[in-house]
Amino acid sequence: MFDSWEPWVVLGVLLAVLVGLLRGFAGPEVLLLGAVTLLMGLSVLSDRLPDPGKMIAGFGSEGIVTVAALFIVAAGLTQTGATQRMTEPLLGRPKSYGGALSRLTLPVAGLSAFLNNTPVVAMLLPVVKDWSARSGIAPSKLFIPLSYAAVLGGTCTLIGTSTNLIVADLLHDTPDAPRLGIFSIGAVGLPCLLVGLVYMFTVGRWLLPDRRSVLTDGQDVRQYSVEMQVTEGSPLAGKTIEQAGLRSLAGLYLLEIEREGELFPAVGPEHVLHERDRLVFVGVVDSVVELRSVRGLAPVTDQVFKLEGSTTRRAMVEAVVAPACPLVGRSIREGRFRTVYNAAVIAVARDGQRLKQKIGDIVLRAGDTLLLETQPGFAERQRNRRDFFLVSAVQGAAPKRHGKAPVALAVLAGMVAVVALGWVSMLVAALWAAGCMWLFKCVTGNEARRSLDGQVLLVIGAAIGLGQAVLDSGLAHGVATGILGAVGDHPLIALAAVYLLTNVFTEMVTNNAAAVLMFPIAQTTAQSLGDGVSATPFAVAVMIAASASFSTPIGYQTNLMVYGPGGYRFTDYLKVGLPLNVIIFAVTLTVTPWVFPF
Repeated sequence: MFDSWEPWVVLGVLLAVLVGLLRGFAGPEVLLLGAVTLLMGLSVLSDRLPDPGKMIAGFGSEGIVTVAALFIVAAGLTQTGATQRMTEPLLGRPKSYGGALSRLTLPVAGLSAFLNNTPVVAMLLPVVKDWSARSGIAPSKLFIPLSYAAVLGGTCTLIGTSTNLIVADLLHDTPDAPRLGIFSIGAVGLPCLLVGLVYMFTVGRWLLPDRRSVLTDGQDVRQYSVEMQVTEGSPLAGKTIEQAGLRSLAGLYLLEIEREGELFPAVGPEHVLHERDRLVFVGVVDSVVELRSVRGLAPVTDQVFKLEGSTTRRAMVEAVVAPACPLVGRSIREGRFRTVYNAAVIAVARDGQRLKQKIGDIVLRAGDTLLLETQPGFAERQRNRRDFFLVSAVQGAAPKRHGKAPVALAVLAGMVAVVALGWVSMLVAALWAAGCMWLFKCVTGNEARRSLDGQVLLVIGAAIGLGQAVLDSGLAHGVATGILGAVGDHPLIALAAVYLLTNVFTEMVTNNAAAVLMFPIAQTTAQSLGDGVSATPFAVAVMIAASASFSTPIGYQTNLMVYGPGGYRFTDYLKVGLPLNVIIFAVTLTVTPWVFPF
């Protein structure tokens, strides 16, 4: 099969990586980087193995830089609440599971077509978790559809998934191959999306398990009391409690409303909100944090606005009042809590009780748990002092910059527009958009750095290096020759073989690794069929096949992300995803040769 030892070595390394991933010996970035390092060491023995410079060139490729920039763009949309603005009107309160499925999958697919689908799912995980609780639908009925819709939506444009960007970048380096536009792949991806959604709305919905997520098992015993006010000009004014989305919040109970001295206890869903209404809620910490992100609601306490430092640089902290705290026995207002600690009390929890006093009137006791808005260094400063026990930061609780949401949406629209019009490349547009997100303060430098998913970027870079080894060692040529020997010289059959081989790879490894490793094989297969055969349909087949990972949780990042929150088992993906794999294969094989002729 091979005429030298180099292809066998590369094949052995690839198989070792595959076994390591299947057995969970280490993370994909560790195994792939280890494989690259090993081959770099062996490159001194043969000219047929790429030199170290070529092996690490993938870390500076156009595709990987574009993916990194898109992570920052997604962070800007999240931190400004723009994602919430886009999804809330669409999600709403469905009256049936079918309605919930359509409200979820359609906007997710639309978002994933223009944003990298991995950060889209990351942004929506907490949204869907809380939405499922409010709707009374098991998370296991929603999280796999969330992932599948993001995957299918990502196949509709070049920027929808990192796989498309990487393969398009590799195809551009192929002689005589056309440069794919942002919507070029949509001619194949859109039919796949439509057929896939029909499957999920019909057969797939009945195959999904009805199982509670492990994240929703058990309730937090800390019941916080928190006061919020409907701000002037709030979009909530004039809406009923139900229309505002404040009815049956997960883990949160609306105790009463105060309006100009008049108290409305046990308000119903039809109660209309007015500007400056004071709303008293009781609930768990995650729900209180979610409440703080609702546009048009603000903490009643004015102490928040008197804190030092920018609002965007604040954090939320939980702290248990110790007996040694000098404010024990005094109310929060009398003790001048904000002045003493440079922290504002947002909510108080006490032995599961519902505290009906206003925040400032609550008399502190030892053992009270306080939810504070303060500076990021508060937790470190107080951990070694005697005033508080168990001081800990609340993750994901930074205040949203709602005023910047229109700016973030404009940046996103501008990025898509300039690429669609062909004015600049996707790389330039993504870098401009990421820079604008920072320049217009939609995202801070620290948030931008935290948004970069190092694991995804390392996997892509290392996989490109392995792909180079597959090509230079002769492994790609040998496999392509084997494919042609098995299926003959018919382009359609060769296309089917390339698709199936890529799909098997992506289910067992990762989508980016499978795409990069299979591209040289697909490229060589096209060349072996004759000078008149284009590599483009084979590249498109690799894009779709590498993304169409539905049968295992390890094949695609988004499948793995919803694995825990949905409370799934490995077999759930096989049951729901395997038929979808077959359907997308049939659609791709039918449409691709028609849109991209051989």
